[in-house]
This record gives sequence, structure tokens and C-alpha cells, in this order.
Amino acid sequence: MNQFQYVRATKPQAAIDIVAKDANARFIAGGTNLVDLMKRGVMAPQKLVDINRLDFRKIERQGNGLRIGALALNSTVADDKQVRERQPLLAQALNAGASPQLRNMATVGGNMLQRTRCPYFYDTALPCNKRQPGSGCGALEGVNRVHAIFGFSDKCIAVHPSDMSVALVALDATVQVSGPKGSRSISFADFHRLPGDTPEKDTNLEPGELITAVDIPDNPFTRHVHYQKVRERASYAFALLSVAAALDIDNGTIKAARLAMGGVAHKPWRLTAAEQVLVGKPATEEIFREAATVAMQGAKAFKHNEYKLRLGPNAIVQALKTAAAA
Repeated sequence: MNQFQYVRATKPQAAIDIVAKDANARFIAGGTNLVDLMKRGVMAPQKLVDINRLDFRKIERQGNGLRIGALALNSTVADDKQVRERQPLLAQALNAGASPQLRNMATVGGNMLQRTRCPYFYDTALPCNKRQPGSGCGALEGVNRVHAIFGFSDKCIAVHPSDMSVALVALDATVQVSGPKGSRSISFADFHRLPGDTPEKDTNLEPGELITAVDIPDNPFTRHVHYQKVRERASYAFALLSVAAALDIDNGTIKAARLAMGGVAHKPWRLTAAEQVLVGKPATEEIFREAATVAMQGAKAFKHNEYKLRLGPNAIVQALKTAAAA
């Protein structure tokens, strides 16, 4: 058994100071991912800083938007009246993720930071640059049916597992963080990283930085939204591929659109070019298929995940059709 220290923080700065000064320290809240990784020997932090007593659980109006504390539980956020009325796409994505038991433990900040479910990352007997930089990527020539079709590198083809994050990138969210150098805001689109030559780095957080909240600006996407999740079983399974779709429709014409995909890249994948195809057009299946074709430009499959090249556009069209009919 790996020995580790456990510290319970009651103030944000105290938690930040501990983690900033110790490269082997990690924040822990719900622990629904970190504890699993520790049990499997994938991660072995020598110090855990419990942040559950910090005051980051509020869901409240902040300026022209909604601020969600980093320690708010996934289940609480999904059931919150303000979220359901103002940001229903987020509520749908959260309810599509994991099991009720896990949603009752998992936090918003932890959801954003969860690590890939690539089997090569989880199996310490296999090579994985994300787990052990320089060891190679076993998935490149191995079984890669759940892996990326966008934004990958020759160092890593793993995908980000979060459903919530797909909705947040579509909704132009902003992440609030505090660290040794003070507080700053990070656009959600820039929060997660593509693998490049450093796949071990999942996010653009600096050492010791702590997520405090997520801000979602007000938007017109309160009705015509849908989170389409394609998985191998109906309950408690990560997405083979997912689509977050949001439309603002007036008299049959699309005034604004947001699209993002999950299960296809090392980060939630925003489809801005496809959004532009939709704006100003009628909400018809023909237009949705045009957008789906544009969305899949640049996609490249590996030996075992070619099905995603067909599944992707079909899922986009289905998500848009369902959103338009809502």
C-alpha cells in the first residue's frame, strides 16, 4: 500500500499553499476519479488536500450569467432550478454522465479534471505517454476503438471523458481559478489541452491553481437543446461519441447555434465552423446534414474506430433534429 498524508483545508489559500509547495500533493473533493487511479497504481500522490470544507458550492446569478461553485455536486447542479431554466443543455449533459451514486459525490471542478478512460492509461503494464512520458502510446497500434479522431498526436490518441465539459464548451463558459500568483479567468475552450508532445498535461492550470467556479453567460438556448450520448450500454458508460446541440430558432430560422462533441478528442471539441453553417438557415434536416459534413472535416480514424466517421455525422444530425423539435 502506498502511504500518503491527508490534510483537511478550511481556507482556499491554505489549500493552494500546500499543493503549490509540494509537487506530490493533490486536491481531493469527491474523489470519484482520483481514488480509482490511486487504487490502480496509476497515480500515487504523497499528500491529499481535502477541499470539501471550502465555500465553493453556491449556484447563483453573477452579472449577466450563472456562477457555479467548483464544489457543487453534479446532481445538485443538474437539479437546480436556475440551471434547468437558464442552461438546460448543461443539466442534460450532467444527467447523462455516470450513475446517480457518482453524481451525488462528483463535483463540477472534479468533473472537469477527470482523466481519460483509455485502457492503456489505466493498465500500468502497458505503455502510455500520458501516464509515463516517453514510454510510448500503446493505443496507436493497439485496440483503439474508443479513441480520438480529432486533434491527436503521435504521442497520444486518448479522449477526454467528461459529458459536462462538452456542454460547457458549447455554452462559452469561463473557468475561475486561484493560485499562488492570484486569481485569473480561463476560457473553457482554452482550459483543456490537446496532447501534442506533452499528453501528460490535461489542462492549462498552473501548479497549485485551484478551480473555484465556472461562469456561464446568459444565452438564448433555453428551449431547443439536446445532449446526444452514444454509448455501449444505457447506464453508467462513457460516451463512444456525444454531441451537445443548442439552437435559437425564430419562425423556423436558426438565429444562433452551438455545437460540440465529446469522445472524439483529447479535449471537448467545439464545432464552430458547423455552427456558422447553421446560422441564418432554416431548421431542416438538409441543413443539419450540411453542418454535420463540415463538422467532420479533418477527422481521421485509426484501425478500430472508423465507425466514428459514420457515427459522428449521424449523431450530429440526430442531436440537431431533436433540439429543433424540443
